[in-house]
Amino acid sequence: MIRPFGWNEFLFILTAVQWTLALSAIAFFGGGIGGLTIALMRTSSMKLLRGITTAYIRLFQGTPLLTEQEAAATLQDFMTRKRQAEAERNRAEGEAFLAENRKQKGVITTASGLQYMVLREGSGPRPAPTDTVRVNYEGRLLDGTVFDSSYQRGQPAEFPLTAVIAGWTEGVALMPVGAKYRFWIPSDLAYGANGAPGGKIGPNATLTFDVELLGIAP
Repeated sequence: MIRPFGWNEFLFILTAVQWTLALSAIAFFGGGIGGLTIALMRTSSMKLLRGITTAYIRLFQGTPLLTEQEAAATLQDFMTRKRQAEAERNRAEGEAFLAENRKQKGVITTASGLQYMVLREGSGPRPAPTDTVRVNYEGRLLDGTVFDSSYQRGQPAEFPLTAVIAGWTEGVALMPVGAKYRFWIPSDLAYGANGAPGGKIGPNATLTFDVELLGIAP
């Protein structure tokens, strides 16, 4: 016998359907998720719907279309493919940006691929890659989104250059105290294929930093 179908169950199914429609739309229009075929995306979205609604299929005394393990595996597979596609897109966009940016007046490219521009000269000493430095900085994605800023926090930051991404270690060591530089950091000198914890910096993202070197810790 079917138990009463309540409002909460209805909302759950409706949410699942909305997710499926959204994923199908991504499949049809591309949605920035390159490298996946429309057929694959549609299949994944339908499987996701089935997985999400597995628990509620029991309301109708039917056999679940997917077990809990299968539903979890399907969702994990979809998210993995989505992240791989995001990584491919970010890498392609970063490489294209850096190839054009290196042509700009005042942009210097190092042997590692790090790019920088001097915004303000400094007259102090340069830190060693093992020094601890005091800086003001702002980090942005290529679309201009600010993901970190000591300016917004209202106070400089201090950290050892051995504890930061490779692009920072190399770049800040080029700066004399008092200088302000802009850095464009390729993904392999930043957070690489994993991105940064918290989700603000995706896989293979190229980053922009404005950095003021205020001092070197004794």
